[in-house]
Amino acid sequence: MRKIQLSYSITQQRASGPALGAALLRNPLIDMLQAVRNQGSISGAARLIGLSYRHVWGQLKEWEQELGQPLILWERGQAAQLSPFGQRLLMAERLAQARLGPQTEALRAELERAFALAFEDSEAAPSDLLTLYASHDHALTVLQEVAAGMTPAKLPSRPNLHLDIRFTGSVDAIRALNEGRCQLAAFHTQPFAAAGSLSARTYRPLLKPGTHKIIGFARRAQGLMVAPGNPLRLNELRDVIATRARFVNRSRGTGTRLLLDELLAQGGLAAGALQGYDRDEASHAAVAQAIAAGEADVGLGTLYAARDYGLGFVPLTDERYLLVSLKSALEQPAMLKLLALLRSRAWQDTLNALPGYATDHCGEVAAMKRLLPWWD
Repeated sequence: MRKIQLSYSITQQRASGPALGAALLRNPLIDMLQAVRNQGSISGAARLIGLSYRHVWGQLKEWEQELGQPLILWERGQAAQLSPFGQRLLMAERLAQARLGPQTEALRAELERAFALAFEDSEAAPSDLLTLYASHDHALTVLQEVAAGMTPAKLPSRPNLHLDIRFTGSVDAIRALNEGRCQLAAFHTQPFAAAGSLSARTYRPLLKPGTHKIIGFARRAQGLMVAPGNPLRLNELRDVIATRARFVNRSRGTGTRLLLDELLAQGGLAAGALQGYDRDEASHAAVAQAIAAGEADVGLGTLYAARDYGLGFVPLTDERYLLVSLKSALEQPAMLKLLALLRSRAWQDTLNALPGYATDHCGEVAAMKRLLPWWD
């Protein structure tokens, strides 16, 4: 068994690392393998990651000796390719990263908050803390960065707000709010679901008028994430069943799994007819990585996740991504800062620039029936 040791670095801005995948934890070997796979040559990989050809070549040779297996197919005059072992190593690491994405993102955010406190001027006002349990969503991660002042969004002033985001399923997020584990929760639902829909039956018992207030946030696209070019020609869930395509689902209690069940019911389709309905992953990123690695053919997810992993995307529906708060918490300083940020033009421009996202009553505090048409 190989030992794994983790480390982190402190920088002024988060490193971008284009074309090296969506990893939150970086490893030089994996970065080199990804670069070789993308560029098709050692020299191209070296240029991509900003190292010399000699260094990359030497490091790969040393790792091959250390691991006892070839990483690259070294054929003179041919484009560099990963060996079967190199491919397996890269895909296994990327899938593990995608599965652990919510946890590593939470760890990164907590470390950033700890260092922010150390760097803060002792005479400056400390940042406000707001704990949010939420269905996994990329826009919330971007919001967290903007709130902490880590992105170049042109806000009138630094919000000085730390969002402590705990990613979980939509149902569990609202339960956490009701149990007092957070001040804010987030979930998503089809905007025009019927009063007797599965979404309505699931969420209505958890929400109480007079106790909760809905806060508008975003509208996002959900659909089929497929291999580039959509080789199986999957245009709807009925096609997935007819072709016996390998499906990968989201975990129980997540809003996306609930959405899938709702779409199946709307189409008169049986969940058991989906090959892979019982295979699940914890995030959109993990579903996308499973497809990118060839371990599955299709899954339900967001346009952003599909783009992030170089996949094709077939839109099926738009859905509202909503925040919900206790009415009694709306006047807390941290909540007021968040509402002001959500209503700002700078944040809304940032949100609208994300693939598959659009503002939708962003920052509006509303009654249930205003943003949940099935409420009545």
